[in-house]
Amino acid sequence: MGSQKKLNKELIFTYKGKSIKWNDVPEAMEEFDKQVDLICGSIAKMLKQKNRSYGNSALDPVRIFSRATPKEQILVRLDDKLSRLKRGDNRFQEDTVVDLLGYLVLLVIAERQERE
Repeated sequence: MGSQKKLNKELIFTYKGKSIKWNDVPEAMEEFDKQVDLICGSIAKMLKQKNRSYGNSALDPVRIFSRATPKEQILVRLDDKLSRLKRGDNRFQEDTVVDLLGYLVLLVIAERQERE
């Protein structure tokens, strides 16, 4: 990435050694923004579909056997996923990364709900 600094009350962005005004973001940065939007959007879509399919089980579990909080249950799922990766049961693929990101988003939501 580049660095940012305040100059003459105007935000300047240094990109590949050139200082430019923030309004004149180079095309490469626009492409980066599009990629972030695409990936984050696809993760959001996946989480919403799974939430409908599984009936909000991550954030409002049925709790037949476990009395763990939703946050604690999500942490266990993250541990399980990472444990399988470490033991070599699963190659580190894009699906695995997306699953981990999804669990991390759920963790943020669960932590916010605990604070309410």
